Amino acid sequence: MSLLNTLSKIKSSSKKRVGRGYGSGKGGHTSSAGQKGQKSRGGAKIPLWFEGGQLPLIKRLPMLRGKGKLSVVRPTAEISLSEIQAMKADVITLDALKLEKLIEKKFKKAKIIASGEITRKVTIKGLRTSQAAKKAIEKAGGTIEN
Repeated sequence: MSLLNTLSKIKSSSKKRVGRGYGSGKGGHTSSAGQKGQKSRGGAKIPLWFEGGQLPLIKRLPMLRGKGKLSVVRPTAEISLSEIQAMKADVITLDALKLEKLIEKKFKKAKIIASGEITRKVTIKGLRTSQAAKKAIEKAGGTIEN
């Protein structure tokens, strides 16, 4: 046995280059781009939103003017216990909060959160409360009605 058979390879085969003709060993003239069409030709840059000449989605939809169209879902207003402490009314409702201008008129819901302290007796009607706020209101002698 000769010494040449025992030597290890020092050169690995080069990577096949796609789209460089039949002699490259890969692809031939189409080079995995298909037969014909816009995408098979050189320099084809079609945007993601292109729909093949059909009227695009952005033009099919009616125009929505202004920012107000997106605010269908009105968020819940948050009221702290210290704000309720500062109120003059003893019965706290959504209308009472709007009258004292603690929340804006657009709000349809409000929730009392346990931020601050309350020491006076109040009655909460039709408002949601957090667990900690409920304990603080009941500890001060107030009641919560739904």
